[in-house]
Amino acid sequence: MGNADTKLHFRKAVIQLTTKTQPVEATDDVFWDQFWSDSSTTVQDVFALVPAAEIRAVREESPSNLATLCYKAVERLVQAADSGCSSEKQRQIVLNCTRLLTRILPYIFEDADWRGFFWSTVPGAGRSGGLDKDADDDDEARPLAESLLLAIADLLFCPHFTAQSHKKNGPDTTEDMRSIDSCEYIWEAGVGFAQSPPLNYIHDLNRTELLKLLLTCFSEAMYLPPSSERNLNPWVSFFCSTENRHALPLFTSLLNVVCAYDPVGYGIPYNHLLFSDYREQLVEQAVQILIVTLEHEAGSAASAALQALDASASTSAEEEQEPSGPDNLFVNYLSRIHREEDLGFILKGLSRLLNNPLVQTYLPRSTKKIQFHQELLILFWKFCDFNKKFLFFVLKSSDVLDMLVPILFNLNDARADQSRVGLMHIGVFILLLLSGERNFGVRLNKPYTLRVPMDIPVFTGTHADLLVVIFHKIITNGHQRLQPLFDCLLTIIVNISPYLKSLSMVAANKLLHLLEAFSTPWFLFSFHQNHHLVFFLLEVFNNIIQYQFDGNSNLVYAIIRKRNVFHQLANLPSDKASIQKALQKKKKSGISRTNSTEAEFMEGTRPAVPAEPGTLKASLEATPGIDKITEKTQVGEDGTLIAVPHSDSTQTTADNSAVAGASDTESNSERDHEADHTESEAARCADPEWVLSWKVKLPLQTIMRLLQVLVPQVEKICIDKGLTDESEILKFLQHGTLVGLLPVPHPILIRKYQANAGTTMWFRTYMWGVIYLRNVDPPIWYDTDIRLFEIQRI
Repeated sequence: MGNADTKLHFRKAVIQLTTKTQPVEATDDVFWDQFWSDSSTTVQDVFALVPAAEIRAVREESPSNLATLCYKAVERLVQAADSGCSSEKQRQIVLNCTRLLTRILPYIFEDADWRGFFWSTVPGAGRSGGLDKDADDDDEARPLAESLLLAIADLLFCPHFTAQSHKKNGPDTTEDMRSIDSCEYIWEAGVGFAQSPPLNYIHDLNRTELLKLLLTCFSEAMYLPPSSERNLNPWVSFFCSTENRHALPLFTSLLNVVCAYDPVGYGIPYNHLLFSDYREQLVEQAVQILIVTLEHEAGSAASAALQALDASASTSAEEEQEPSGPDNLFVNYLSRIHREEDLGFILKGLSRLLNNPLVQTYLPRSTKKIQFHQELLILFWKFCDFNKKFLFFVLKSSDVLDMLVPILFNLNDARADQSRVGLMHIGVFILLLLSGERNFGVRLNKPYTLRVPMDIPVFTGTHADLLVVIFHKIITNGHQRLQPLFDCLLTIIVNISPYLKSLSMVAANKLLHLLEAFSTPWFLFSFHQNHHLVFFLLEVFNNIIQYQFDGNSNLVYAIIRKRNVFHQLANLPSDKASIQKALQKKKKSGISRTNSTEAEFMEGTRPAVPAEPGTLKASLEATPGIDKITEKTQVGEDGTLIAVPHSDSTQTTADNSAVAGASDTESNSERDHEADHTESEAARCADPEWVLSWKVKLPLQTIMRLLQVLVPQVEKICIDKGLTDESEILKFLQHGTLVGLLPVPHPILIRKYQANAGTTMWFRTYMWGVIYLRNVDPPIWYDTDIRLFEIQRI
């Protein structure tokens, strides 16, 4: 009954605020206290009792009242942070103010005229002591946003409220917040902290609510269009600056809470059905805060972080104290993690959580199934991109395979779901980044013995085979909007190909199947970039033949069996009549670049599987073409990498022609004019000169030489011994050699991922789209005027 009365009083206060036409004085504490005193409204209650229409009405008709409400709520948080939240009543006020601000802030951000409000100074707000009414130096006034962010940071390390108290005197003893060393109050053991405080679900809930408000503060980025030139998020910049004395313990707390979390609990099956897990909510908010704060502002964060590392490696301990690296302290701290035990803790934590959905398949619903795998992938990406030592650590052992398998599982699982295109991209981008390192290809030779249920052909082989089989499935049986990823998928296979010791027969056949599909004349002539896919596949075969011939009899046998495909490529017609004839065949079949693999010999791309009715999807920015997101490097004889300039006219294979434009994967415009575009494209491609320009560069010499030497030998042995058994032919090929018979080995070309403005924008829209869709209870940004991306109801 009492709770109902509380809600009624709160609702009355909201109505009063919306109906008052005259400004209410900031000194009228009796009126303002109605919003946060003696109230036990949950965050869900606040969202229900403060409707969007009424917030907008106050914003338009009584702006001074909305301004005062925000100011007073922040003031109460600052007072509580200063005093240390000593009483239960004060803690309740903090939670109520937190919930109210979480509700109101998106409506401040959606209005361009209001966006600067929190960055304006409030008269009498001193820089030293927050909102200090006695401060008389207005030049030193602190903007409201800074006061709010510093109060949240203080409150996240408040004994008895969000942290375990170190004092024995009981819960009512106030600890001086200014003298507290928050490094002693880090929430969980892990990086840089050894003690694991006892679990306290009240603390976890309070931390979660404060982090929700912090994430809402950072979400101003959602209300600026993608083309906005302002890259800096002022909320993130200030919070991650030296102004925040809790930056280090907070970064450590967030990271450790995420990486130490174990959804299985104490290993008791079905334990999550018996106990509530408040830690999961905290972990979700923590990983979202981490990925938002780790968005580096200017240039490549990786290069800045590497400069910081290189500088620290070459200086003495005293010089190391000099500020270097990114201004964003969270990025700086991340880039400097270097102890093996810390790197191992992070990697094990991320792989444990990403493998959680795979565990489900063995004992259905026995453990809690986490839903924040996309945020974890973004976090893993940022670690690999910003911390070179972490990337090398990941690739140093076969632990990298504990990350690879769940990524491949997710790619396979999401390939036909139109609402998960973003997940497909982040998975492929991570593998592209890893594939730029030699060690990744080497690690893939480890046998794949796990049997995670996936709808792929059964095979006995390595993790490389698993990767090839799943990539083939994505290309031939994924939905149509994944087409722009084909270049990326094949680039990954090219990067790992020089190190693959033994492909299985299943994987070898899949690669030949792709070449067969991509080398048909109607496909090659129908779009100006389609021939790049053939170049990539030929480069894969060349790398394996030149560098790993001995163990790859399965692939050699598959090439011999499908030799006709290579001969047809070598004799591809380039006269106008033949080109027109091929394109007519394409036109009759109604196949375009968008569903081009739907030929009679392919499993066929399929339309996206309909999502559940009402599913929301956030649109994504276009991803740049493969040449824009990779940098070509040549592997020298001593194993060192040499950058290959883009203008180098002597390059062979795909690099001569692989100049892809921006993909149209999920851009906001959605490219509705697909049909017209395809028609004009076909007309442009029906040009003999254009066909000849890349046909003469097809790298077929090595394969043709192999066929020239081995086909007569295989045919002879089959006739002489009457062989029809595949295994006997394979045995013969295993002992064959092409030493001295092949052209001089070409240098290995690796295409390493490189960040650019296009990928930075893509990551920003993807990250915020995930956060928008994942925060549904309460729906913080629902029905507000988001401009960074579009929300589509499927």
